[in-house]
Amino acid sequence: MFKPMWKALVCTLALSALGSAMAADPVVIKFSHVVAEQTPKGQGALLFKKLVEERLPGKVKVEVYPNSSLFGDGKEMEALLLGDVQMIAPSLAKFEQYTKTVQLFDLPFLFDDISAVDRFQLSPEGQKLLKSMESKNITGLAYWHNGMKQLSANKPLRAPKDARGLKFRVQASAVLEEQFKAVRANPRKMSFAEVYQGLQTGVVNGAENPYSNIYSQKMHEVQKYITESNHGVLDYMLITNTKFWNGLPPDIRTELDKIVVEVTAQVNKEAAQLNEHDKQRILEAKTTEIITLTPEQRNEWREQMKPVWKMFEGDIGADLIKAAEASNKAQ
Repeated sequence: MFKPMWKALVCTLALSALGSAMAADPVVIKFSHVVAEQTPKGQGALLFKKLVEERLPGKVKVEVYPNSSLFGDGKEMEALLLGDVQMIAPSLAKFEQYTKTVQLFDLPFLFDDISAVDRFQLSPEGQKLLKSMESKNITGLAYWHNGMKQLSANKPLRAPKDARGLKFRVQASAVLEEQFKAVRANPRKMSFAEVYQGLQTGVVNGAENPYSNIYSQKMHEVQKYITESNHGVLDYMLITNTKFWNGLPPDIRTELDKIVVEVTAQVNKEAAQLNEHDKQRILEAKTTEIITLTPEQRNEWREQMKPVWKMFEGDIGADLIKAAEASNKAQ
């Protein structure tokens, strides 16, 4: 009579102990990215890990995988959607198959400087874009700066005609392809990890990157010229799997949200400093000449590439483009 009751009690206690052990297991956030640790994104990932493990000890563990060491350019989004990683920060150019509106950030010469980018990203229109992919199981948490893009090549680029016939590495973005076609150059899609070798072997002749990417990937060693064009922004969207994020205990999610805000402020503050520092390192290396465009020269590039805006206006939305352009004027 007592034996079945005793067995039931043992089973109940065992299940309870198992449940407690399982409850004690920390939430693991795998953060995968494709750049070096000394870049703004690399530093942001490490700071996120540090703050999470300080403030949520035993509750959340963050594993950071830099430099395509876990998943490369072409696989990280798929890995996020499958739940193989929980956090990534792809370039804003990587979202066109999930929402066309984010293509806005690829439009050439839309933003005058990084301050204009800031103003737009913090606006209601910019914040709304973070939530534009939740039906696809992607939640945007923040925008992280990498910096304004510069053109690099093995010949001086002062006028749009100088780019004719050159093969430029581009990310998988229809807007960026058309940007280079607008100056009669040939865009070539290539993963970030392959760019140095592509430039070294002549598979491509040029690229577009912020100074921090150029220096950290040693592109200045295989590019004779950099034109300081500031023609576009290379920023990231810090994203997570929507189901994963919404499934977190509310107290943990609230604290993670606070940490994301803090890390974002730090990343965006340091990105400008790091790009300026790496620009100086490139100058000191004396492998590459940096060309500064006059306002008239920059405007010539802008006018040559601006028709691309109209090409994608239907997908992005004329009102959204207008709101972004308005951010160039400080309030």
